[in-house]
Amino acid sequence: MLRGFANIVKIPDLRRKVAFTLAIIALYRLGAHVPLPGVDYGALQSFLEAQQQQGGVTQLVSLFTGGALIQMSVFALGIMPYITASIIMQLLKVVIPKIEEWQKEGETGQQKITQWTRYLTVVLAVLQSTAVVVMIRNGGGALFGGNSIPGLMPNPSIGLMLLMILTLTAGTAFIMWLGELITEKGIGNGMSLIIFAAVVSRMPGLGVQVFAGKGTVGLTLVLLTGVLLVFAVVFVELGQRRIPVQYAKRTVGRRTYGGTETYIPLKVNQAGVIPIIFASSLLFLPNLVSSISSSVTVTRFVNEYLQQNDPVFILLYIAMTIFFAFFYTAITFNPTDVADNMKKFGGFIPGIRPGRPTAEYIDHVLTRITTAGSLYLGAIAALPFVVFALFGIPFIFGGAVLLIAVGVMLNTLQQIESQLMQRHYEGFLRS
Repeated sequence: MLRGFANIVKIPDLRRKVAFTLAIIALYRLGAHVPLPGVDYGALQSFLEAQQQQGGVTQLVSLFTGGALIQMSVFALGIMPYITASIIMQLLKVVIPKIEEWQKEGETGQQKITQWTRYLTVVLAVLQSTAVVVMIRNGGGALFGGNSIPGLMPNPSIGLMLLMILTLTAGTAFIMWLGELITEKGIGNGMSLIIFAAVVSRMPGLGVQVFAGKGTVGLTLVLLTGVLLVFAVVFVELGQRRIPVQYAKRTVGRRTYGGTETYIPLKVNQAGVIPIIFASSLLFLPNLVSSISSSVTVTRFVNEYLQQNDPVFILLYIAMTIFFAFFYTAITFNPTDVADNMKKFGGFIPGIRPGRPTAEYIDHVLTRITTAGSLYLGAIAALPFVVFALFGIPFIFGGAVLLIAVGVMLNTLQQIESQLMQRHYEGFLRS
């Protein structure tokens, strides 16, 4: 491991990329502490010092912003509008044929998709920032488990609220630009690294809270739960079901093509972290509705059932995660297209006829794998809530946090590994 870090320093190009990435992440974390105009930070800090934990869904959403949402900084929305926009664009591919055509055009089409994703991100940022500003005007009750802060926005004028909305939207656009800079000039996927930096930055402070409230035993239980889940995530995320594929030989002129053997890699967790993000976002909607509409029924439902230690919340979380795992996999992976492409280039699965039988076989295998993957996602998503609720420990991390952290680290290490191996240096990973 130490030799791998030493090899990074020896390569000037790789050293510059790593340094650039760390500098951008540091800039992002600095911006997460810049206060939002119009908020009484004295009242906010006094409240946060008196009440150390929030509702389960709010804390879960806050983790994706690195605590910027609870601190009400200019980066309060984080990168979530961009992630939501990217997911929506993928879903629209099924409905709008033009987007699917762009995806097949290669780099040119991908640039068009990226541009429209940026536009959609700004629109979503405006909508979400408006909702956040309304919650702040109403005392931030939806952000703090129903406990409002008197005088949180001392001067709730229309002009000030528009300035706050503009600031939050600009903050999201700036984060999106930082992420694209990392992808272009740094190492790893910029958007994923920004989310990684956000969720990991909250861990030390939350760990201190657990130690202060539950002592060494509570902190040890949290660490053991985290280590167990990390091992499970690494084991499953690297798992694949490889369907063998053979290509028949064909002669064109004097050259012979084909005759090779390869495979279709189907990941156990084909949907990634998207189902958990979907479930978290939908479970946060009642909080948002209760803050905007001031409905007594919705507020009572949120306070009674949508808390981290409530069985209804945990069961809803598991069910929605499993549903979205199947839904997202069905949207993003089409066995018929895979079978048609194989048939077009002379490929076939041994023992399976090309065409429709191949598509049905791939769909059968994919359904079985997705069943196991969805149950794994549901367990990863709910286990921290169950353990923390049983032992009365405040919410520290969720399944999405671990999936993002481990997935981003694996992807970044693989990219560094490939660059080290290209220059004949020893890397981090061992086969």
